[in-house]
Amino acid sequence: MRKLWGCRGVGPVSVVVACALLPAAPAHALQAPTGAPDSGRTAVAGVVVQPTAPQARPSGGPADPSAQPRPVVGGERLASRGLVLPRGVKPPPKTKAAAFLVADADTGEVLAAKDPHGRYRPASTLKILTAVTLLRAGIDKNMKVKPSATAVNQEGSAVGLKPQRIYTVDDLMLALMMVSGNDAAMALAEANGGLAATLRAMNAEARRLQAYDTVAKTPSGLDKPGQLTSAYDLALISRAGLAYPDFRRYISTRVADFPAPRGKTYQIANHNRLLGRYKGMFGVKNGWTSKARASFVGAAKRDGHTILVVIMRHEGYFWDEVAALLDWGFAVRGKAEPVGHLVDPLPEPALSPSPGAPQAAAPAATPAAGATASPDGAAAEAGPRAASSESAESGSAGLVPYTVGAALLAGLLWIVTGLLRTATRSRGRRARR
Repeated sequence: MRKLWGCRGVGPVSVVVACALLPAAPAHALQAPTGAPDSGRTAVAGVVVQPTAPQARPSGGPADPSAQPRPVVGGERLASRGLVLPRGVKPPPKTKAAAFLVADADTGEVLAAKDPHGRYRPASTLKILTAVTLLRAGIDKNMKVKPSATAVNQEGSAVGLKPQRIYTVDDLMLALMMVSGNDAAMALAEANGGLAATLRAMNAEARRLQAYDTVAKTPSGLDKPGQLTSAYDLALISRAGLAYPDFRRYISTRVADFPAPRGKTYQIANHNRLLGRYKGMFGVKNGWTSKARASFVGAAKRDGHTILVVIMRHEGYFWDEVAALLDWGFAVRGKAEPVGHLVDPLPEPALSPSPGAPQAAAPAATPAAGATASPDGAAAEAGPRAASSESAESGSAGLVPYTVGAALLAGLLWIVTGLLRTATRSRGRRARR
C-alpha cells in the first residue's frame, strides 16, 4: 500500500478515523434502509424490537372471544323462528303475521311469540324509538320549531307542515305518534341537533335498551336498506316509552287541534283503530310500507295490568287478530309459564368526575413508552429526560452526514499529501543525478 499510494500510514490513519466516528452515530443510523427486509422486526426509538408472538388458542377455538354468539336476549326459547308457546294453557289465537309477541308489560314476562328475534323492516313503528330517544334526551316540548324544506317535503304520510315557526315540539310529537307524520319526524330530528345526531342517539338508545336487532337509518321508518327491527325489540322499546307520561299522552290521544298558518288550527285523528273500540286500549303505534307490509304495537290496560302485543309483516287487516291476542294475554297472565322475558335497560355508565374534583395520580410511564400516542389513542407521556434524550438523539442523527464527510475529506488530504511527497522526492533524486 505504501508503494501504491506513496504515503506511509494512510491506511492505518483512515481506519483510526473511521473507528473514532462509529460511536458517534446513533443506533437508527445503522439500520437497514427503508424497504430492506427486516425479518418482521420493528424499530422503536432506535431499538429493534421483536414483535410479540400471537397468543396460542386451542385448536378449532374462536380467534376472538367477542366473536362468540351473544346469548339470546330474553331467553334461549326466543331464538326459535317458529311458534314459542307456554305450557299448561291454551295456545294463542292464530295470526297471519310473520312474527308476533305477547308480553305482560308490568312483569316483563313474554307469554307467547313467533320468530321474536326475526329482523324485519319496521315501517312507522320505528317512530316509537324516535319518540323514546327524544324524551330521554329531555327535549324541550315547548320549544318552537321551524321545519326545513326537507322536512316539509318528506314522502309518505304527513301531518302537513309549513316552513313557519308555528309548531312546538309537543305539537310535532303528537303528529309523530297520532298520524305518523314523516314530516314531523324529520322536523323533530332537525330540532334535536340534526338528522345525523338524532340517528346516532336512536341507535345508542336501542343498544342501551338491549334492542340489538334494531338499526335505525331514518327517524320516520321509511324503508332504507339495512334498517331493521324485531317483534322483541319493539316490545322492549315500547315498554320503555310507557314509563314517560308524555309518551302515554301522545299515543292515547284520539283527536287533537294542530297549528296552521295565520293562527288557525285543524284537527288530527289517531290512526290506531282500536282506540275507543277495544276495552283498555291506549296505544301504541301502527306502520305500513309496501316493502315492510303492516306492523303494529298495541298496549291495553285492564284491572291495573298492561298487555303488549306486537305483530310484524302482516299482509292484510290485522285489527281483529290483535284484539284476540290481547284477550288471550289478559286471560293467561299470571297462569302461563313465561317463554322469555323483556330485559331491563343496561345500567347507566359511571359519571365522569367534575372538572374541580381531585384526579387520581397518573401511572408512571415506562421507559419504553416514548412521548407519542399509541395507534389506539392511548397517550404515553415521557418525562423531561426522555424528551431531552430524544432531542439529543435527533441532533446526533443530523450530524452524521457532516462527520462522515469530514472523515472522507481527511482521508483525501492524506492521500494528496502522500502523492506530493512522492513527487518531491522523485524530483530531488533526479536533480542529484
